[in-house]
Amino acid sequence: MQLHILNNPKDAPLAADAEFLKQSLFDLLRQEASPLVLETVQALSEAADCGAVIENVLPKLDEQQIHDLTLACGMFAQILNIAEDVHHERRRQIHESAGSQAAEGSLADTVRKLRANRIDAETVQKQLSELHVAAVLTAHPTQVQRQAALNFHRRIRFLLPKRECCNSADALGELQNEIDAALLSLWQMSETRHYKMTVKDEINNGVSIFPLSFFQALPKFYRNMEKVFQTAWPEIEIPDVLQIGGWIGGDRDGNPFVSAETLRHAFTRHADTVFHYYRRQLGELYQDLPLSVRRVKVSDGVLALSALSPDTDIARSEEPYRRAVAYIMARLIGKAHELGLTLGCRFGTLQPYPDAEAFLCDLKVLQQSLMDNGSALLANGRLADIIRTASVFGFYMMPLDLRQHGGKHADVVAELFEQAGLEDYAALDEAGKQAVLLRELNNNRPLCNPYLQYSEQTRQELDIFCEARKIKDELGEQAITQSIISNAENASDLLALALLLKECGLLKVSDGKPFSRMNIVPLFETIEALENACSVMETMFSLPWYRELLQSRGNMQEIMLGYSDSNKDGGYVSSSWGLYQAEQELVELFRRHGIRMRLFHGRGGSVGRGGGPSYQAILAQPAGSVAGQIRITEQGEVITAKYADAGNAQRNLETLVAATLEASLLPTHQDPDSELMQALSDSAFKHYRALITYDGFIDYFLQTSPIQEIATLNLGSRPASRKTLARIQDLRAIPWVFSWTQNRLMLPAWYSFGSAVEELCKADSGRLKSLQQHAQNNPFFQAMLSNMEQVMAKTDLTLAESYAGLSSNPEEAAEIFSMIKAEYLRSRKALLDILQTRELLSDNRSLARSLALRMPYLNALNSLQVALLKRLRKDPENPHLLQVVHLTINGVAQGLRNTG
Repeated sequence: MQLHILNNPKDAPLAADAEFLKQSLFDLLRQEASPLVLETVQALSEAADCGAVIENVLPKLDEQQIHDLTLACGMFAQILNIAEDVHHERRRQIHESAGSQAAEGSLADTVRKLRANRIDAETVQKQLSELHVAAVLTAHPTQVQRQAALNFHRRIRFLLPKRECCNSADALGELQNEIDAALLSLWQMSETRHYKMTVKDEINNGVSIFPLSFFQALPKFYRNMEKVFQTAWPEIEIPDVLQIGGWIGGDRDGNPFVSAETLRHAFTRHADTVFHYYRRQLGELYQDLPLSVRRVKVSDGVLALSALSPDTDIARSEEPYRRAVAYIMARLIGKAHELGLTLGCRFGTLQPYPDAEAFLCDLKVLQQSLMDNGSALLANGRLADIIRTASVFGFYMMPLDLRQHGGKHADVVAELFEQAGLEDYAALDEAGKQAVLLRELNNNRPLCNPYLQYSEQTRQELDIFCEARKIKDELGEQAITQSIISNAENASDLLALALLLKECGLLKVSDGKPFSRMNIVPLFETIEALENACSVMETMFSLPWYRELLQSRGNMQEIMLGYSDSNKDGGYVSSSWGLYQAEQELVELFRRHGIRMRLFHGRGGSVGRGGGPSYQAILAQPAGSVAGQIRITEQGEVITAKYADAGNAQRNLETLVAATLEASLLPTHQDPDSELMQALSDSAFKHYRALITYDGFIDYFLQTSPIQEIATLNLGSRPASRKTLARIQDLRAIPWVFSWTQNRLMLPAWYSFGSAVEELCKADSGRLKSLQQHAQNNPFFQAMLSNMEQVMAKTDLTLAESYAGLSSNPEEAAEIFSMIKAEYLRSRKALLDILQTRELLSDNRSLARSLALRMPYLNALNSLQVALLKRLRKDPENPHLLQVVHLTINGVAQGLRNTG
């Protein structure tokens, strides 16, 4: 890595912050660690070969010193991340202060582009009225840091910029003490969890993001959007275009611990959090509105609310707005008590609001009165923010999706049929399954008999749908609207879910017409499933019964696309192209049938699981595939990076909306040459499958990566595999990618690309020029190569080869590693040839700088990990060794800012 990149004058404040934090950490080590640990860490910061430093010092260290050295290297990676984040914010503010052109991905830049393309206000308003953008938080376990550690990171990040403002030695000393205290707490806490996380822990972590950032970010996002759009088109109105959704508590796929009880717990926590927020905001609003009837006119509506107020203090007798706010608060708390929440209210409680719409209605009475009587500034301030958040969050705060494997739904249907004395459902062919399902769906007679005993799995599945119905009744129809079918392969998978919804009162048939309270969402995950997606949906759209059901859902069909399993199944190139093709075909299919389509992109944080910058990813979608509708999953370390800070959250949400608008309204780009891409994909698939089916490959993977240790790292409530770690197809995509990240090969994000390019160009030398043109002009290919480039820059063959030494079969491992190494070199050469550059990241100075900054400690952690894994494989029951290996996993993940 090029260290000279750190010499750019613009980065002088970053270098100063990094040095400040490093010296603070060195001071900590002087107090808390042995001199040998301190000397080693200091040597690493200047060493050309960190592996040699570790190899030399490791025999001299006892258990405690090894632990301390590992922890110290990890903490250096953490503080440098913080310094880098602070610098990003600093540079952004400098650009804003200088009046620089709006950044790409901002709404201001989107409006500029729309006006440049002569998009009129009517067209923009129509698109906004149909816009639906959702960031969906999942519990997928990729966040290696505990929440306690993340809280200290946030504290240091808050304090560090203040260093530049310290104008005295005392002020600097006080700041230093606060940062030192946070570092000491990080040092003395347990960085890894000693317990298995529960679903309730994951729910709490997901909920914590809202008071941390979303409650501030959402109102600011909407205020900014109104300002930007109304400056260009004064008549524009901004509807609710953005939603924060979730899976945590409703995603049962592969997680036996999610139940009706966890779904109820999730919504109880959601409601408790959002009601606390509303109470606090209404309390502030009460202080904001001491407007006297002697000074202002007030609408009859506000006077009517005021007359019902429990706030009878004589001081309020001429302050109807305050009295009205007290009335609204008392009714809101009444609703909270009805839901079993324990919020107090100094005004007592009144008749509960029946729903969030009634709450909103009263708030709008206040707003309209203020607007009509000379107080527009007050109407458009805090009150407008409360109205917007209440409109978006309702009483449920975060709508949850339900998700379950299609095979589980089929098992429940089979048992219901068996107990009812009907056909052997599992033995039927696909046509037979469709026929009997449609028969039952057109019959109002329930299949489930409350007097019969069903298996635990069937009872749990039916219970969660029944609980979903109750939650919708209590908290609002939008609290749960999606039920996702993982591993959807056939039309019967969708009909089976429809039958379960019918059994639980979420789908009804009247006069032969079905009405559903839920969207039925197939998730196509594997390469084969993506290829068959259109065939499955063609079958569904040809069923009059299903077309009627879609009418009850606004003629909208959502399709979820899985990035993770398709990548694990077919490799990065084939997965990327398979997804693109599936979208193209679905666009045409939906157009032909006159059905609105919404795609839900199941992306992970890493490139091997569909990760990468969201803005570029959305713009790289096929023409017509966005059309104002998009949902995207967010998880683990990505949630922390994007949304744990209110400013970051606002900008990242803005990027999603900006990209969706641009993809929907601006002139569409040309699709890539399908013949060229298909040839590339076919070749890449062949070479990728040759590797993962190679004799001995699975043993190589299991032995030369920390997959077994990752499986014991308490990241989440789900098991690391569906059945066993001995088969790739049963291994979850997260630990698969996580493991290749840890051993620095990053294999899922590039393997077979080089062989495919080489094969294509050998057959036709002109294809290199075609690929180069695509790299310059086609958003799909650009995004694919950009993501690949970022990952290949983090690959380190020297370190990766040291992991190969962990194999119990050195000759076989050497052979497989030589195949991987040769393919990396081919892929790197192919990438550079296509990009027409000499080195990776030549156009991405920010990432190059980031890697250069952290590389000494990152490489040291990898070297420590290899050495400790060798010891652990010889002494697998040693709890200390396992704990320190877990520390290295945490540290490497922090250094790379990627897990799974």
